[in-house]
Amino acid sequence: MTKLLFLAGSAREESLNKKLASLAAKLATEMGADVTLIDLKDFEMPLYDGDLEAEQSLPENAKKLKKIFMEHDGFFIASPEYNSSFSPLLKNTLDWISRPHEKDEPPLPAFKGKVAAIGSISPGGLGGLRGLIPLRMMLGNISVTTVPNQAAIPFGFKAFDENGDLKDEGQTQMLKSSIEQFVRTAQALTK
Repeated sequence: MTKLLFLAGSAREESLNKKLASLAAKLATEMGADVTLIDLKDFEMPLYDGDLEAEQSLPENAKKLKKIFMEHDGFFIASPEYNSSFSPLLKNTLDWISRPHEKDEPPLPAFKGKVAAIGSISPGGLGGLRGLIPLRMMLGNISVTTVPNQAAIPFGFKAFDENGDLKDEGQTQMLKSSIEQFVRTAQALTK
């Protein structure tokens, strides 16, 4: 069974992107994937520092999270938009787990050969779309195949119903389309 990881690039308790990651995980489960939903708040790490890495190797939480990424065939990131880019938390996380820490470790084992899907939700009218562009670029640069479909949900404070589903059918279809493409691609690459 295809194992897929779901996370948001936010640690905020009431994060809209955490809600989006949760809904995406639910959809992937319904499509037959083995799903793990994590919260980056559970993996606190210092700001990446090459001197710290040289002195102490990777922080324990980076090692734990890297192992989780390696155990999955792909991952979905619900990414908040911070000033037309993705969050510092997400960037720092991806930077730490991109670093080698085992003797003779191949390059980028948490990312190489993985498939990803990305999405965002924001209070604004573009739904965090601008932040997905640099995220997609970074993932490509670290050997991740990111599916073409993505979800960018605008006016996020009004987007969810009391059950955590999207109220708007068009937004629901946009997310479903992205998750279907993600699951199918991950399944094809793991056969």
